Amino acid sequence: MFFFKELGKAFFVGILIFIVLGLIQYLTGNYTYDGKTLLLAFLYNQLYSVVLYMANMYYIRYMQHHYKQELFKTNVLLKAFAGGILITILGLIFIRWITEMIVKGESFSEFIAGEQLQYYSTGFIISMVIVSIFYGFHYYKYKQETRVKEQKIIAKTASAQFDALKNQLDPHFLFNSLNVLTSLIEENPEAATRFTTSLSKVYRYVLEQKNKELITVEEELKFAKLYMSLIKMRFEDSIVFTVPEQLSNPEAKVVPLSLQLLLENAVKHNQVTPSRKLHITIYEDRGSLVIKNNVQPKNVVKESSGVGLENIKQRYFLLTDRPVEVKQEKGEFKVAIPLLTKSTMTMQTQDMYISGKRLERAKKKVEELKGFYIHFTIYLIMVPFFIYLNLRSTSFPWALFPIGGWGFGVLGHASEVFGWNPLFGKEWEERKIRKFMDEDS
Repeated sequence: MFFFKELGKAFFVGILIFIVLGLIQYLTGNYTYDGKTLLLAFLYNQLYSVVLYMANMYYIRYMQHHYKQELFKTNVLLKAFAGGILITILGLIFIRWITEMIVKGESFSEFIAGEQLQYYSTGFIISMVIVSIFYGFHYYKYKQETRVKEQKIIAKTASAQFDALKNQLDPHFLFNSLNVLTSLIEENPEAATRFTTSLSKVYRYVLEQKNKELITVEEELKFAKLYMSLIKMRFEDSIVFTVPEQLSNPEAKVVPLSLQLLLENAVKHNQVTPSRKLHITIYEDRGSLVIKNNVQPKNVVKESSGVGLENIKQRYFLLTDRPVEVKQEKGEFKVAIPLLTKSTMTMQTQDMYISGKRLERAKKKVEELKGFYIHFTIYLIMVPFFIYLNLRSTSFPWALFPIGGWGFGVLGHASEVFGWNPLFGKEWEERKIRKFMDEDS
């Protein structure tokens, strides 16, 4: 199917070239064809078109398959053009060999002796112009398709990661809370009743934060106090819990339920008795919120799975370059979670995560600029070459056609690199991205 589809394109391109060349010859007074010679000229033209088009097409297909997304990097693109030039020259030699030695019956020595550069120049120039236009078109198409696909893939990945991490919290929190409630029912039924009422408030908060990536540190501290009030119903005065009276930036962001997980771990892994009180302190330090507790490990305790702490690390990893710091020294265990602001976040929302990190975008922009400047330089070099060939061949200004056609390609490349496009600009891209994402959801 691919072969016949491309063969049809080759014939179509050949017809267009034959019409353009015929018009040039007609306008310059060099049109001397009758019916028979016109048919023969058309067949020769189609032979050149089909052979050169199909040879370059299969080479381009090989490059696309071999290099995939790296095809349009500058070094690979230059390699592709060099290969295209070689393929075109070999194709022209092959066609000349067929027409001169097989069709006309020349010997190999006669064929070599009669070859001149002008027999190859026209076909070579036309072939290179078409290949350049083809690469320009596919480069633009590739950029648009890649951008949409990347946005969709990253959006799905980000959503899946966040959903998996959030869903991990709900049963983890509920099961541990029910264990506390079970203990209270046996030890103090009245306290169990109060615990159940408070638990409903706590779990309502969990459900409210389910679909949020971030909340203010002020909200999270209020929830931490509520959660510790539940814990104190069981342990009474065996826990000393201290929080800062005032925050330097109450609007700074943290991951929802991160404090609950850390407080839960502190209680779970340490002895909590009237004689060995557990001291838990929350304070600010160098742009982080630190949760510190004294270490007094239980004599018999299940080995920690690390689910809660790993959950927090992964969620912060998706949001910022600042890591969650964990330290244990001098009988103290500390976990410092970053307080996120606009200047410290690499992603405030999934939409910002989708756009990628600034450094990656900058590198990509430099690569695009470099590719455009090389393209523009080659174009500037070829323009006088076209003019020279035009002056040597005829007085008709046929060089305007390849110069103008290639010039439109350069303009298209420039509009892509510098972000100007009256038809397919940023608003069109955003609409398409939203459309494809809505369709997938």
